[in-house]
Amino acid sequence: MSSPTEDQPVARRWRTAARVGAVVLPLATCAALSTVQDSVTTATAVLVLVLWVVAASASGDRVAGLLAALSGSLWFDFFLTEPYLRFTIADADDIEATVLLIIIGASVTEIALWGHRQQARAARRSGYLEGVLGTAKVVSEGQTPTPALIEIVSRQVTAVLGADSCRFVPGPVHDARVAALDHDGVLTREGRVVDVDRLGLPTNEHTAIVVRRGADVVGHFLVTATSVVAYPSREQRRVAVLLADQVATGLGSE
Repeated sequence: MSSPTEDQPVARRWRTAARVGAVVLPLATCAALSTVQDSVTTATAVLVLVLWVVAASASGDRVAGLLAALSGSLWFDFFLTEPYLRFTIADADDIEATVLLIIIGASVTEIALWGHRQQARAARRSGYLEGVLGTAKVVSEGQTPTPALIEIVSRQVTAVLGADSCRFVPGPVHDARVAALDHDGVLTREGRVVDVDRLGLPTNEHTAIVVRRGADVVGHFLVTATSVVAYPSREQRRVAVLLADQVATGLGSE
């Protein structure tokens, strides 16, 4: 399995290729259509160019989608509207078609990106569920030493919250300045709710996830997020607490 670091150059090359194609393909299409412009209607040309916008937007890159829309409108003007081979439009219908091409292109780009975001969100939810179920399975089997279980959970909590690190500390939290995350995904510090969606996780103090076995506090995870501000969703925060709860089960089996 390739690492994220190894995948980055591939992603950059793919993004560059998508952007180059978004500029070049509408140009080539308009140039080709100009050779048969007497038999091609304006509506047909616009629909063909919108296909390239859809293709560019499907890459998940907003810039590529917008470049395709802009390139299509410019070369539509240059090749397919009178006066030809000039960036000038004399006919009102052609002006309307060009403006609509830009608007439709931008709209299609945003719709495609919305679809990508929904897909990514669904994939993340699936990943969170797999993480919780995987950890629960490890606990239920009872064959994993507690230190190894704590290490597994620490890595998963770090990944779910987008934090820098996470470590387990036995016993309750003694520092009142440390923010605490509850089962509802609500973060409080010194009795006040922290708006994580707007402010992110604290960068100047740790975030604690208390681990309880029954009414007793057996320990807590200290989450560190100092290099960048992490903005985990409420769903992510709740998953992190559920993951931490698995340690209580593991400690209880000792």
